[in-house]
Amino acid sequence: MTVSIPPNVNAATCPSRVVLEHVTSRWGVLVLALLLDTERQRFSELRRAIGGISEKMLAQTLQTLERDGMVLREARPVIPPHVDYSLTPLGREFADRVWALTRLVELRMPEITEAQEAYDLTRRERERAAAG
Repeated sequence: MTVSIPPNVNAATCPSRVVLEHVTSRWGVLVLALLLDTERQRFSELRRAIGGISEKMLAQTLQTLERDGMVLREARPVIPPHVDYSLTPLGREFADRVWALTRLVELRMPEITEAQEAYDLTRRERERAAAG
């Protein structure tokens, strides 16, 4: 019998931490967001739509999200074979939430950029003062 420990993402051994990493990784967020906007996508369509992702990384990300129950992989028996990817209800719930965070980042980029520049300037000034 397996003893069930309540999830605690702050615990180093909690499996929820691994799943959180899957859905919030750079590629996980983009795959979930793209599938949220479409009914289903083929592998090649996903690869074209997500700039900078390698074939290997896309395959790994899809497989991981499928294992976590967020992505459904459907192979259609046609020639040549077609494999479609779509979100499960669980995947749709996660995609809605990570997409909201993604949109917030996009919306707030001017303030983020300003904060980064101010931080960098202050840091350079401190380094100069400490060196001189």
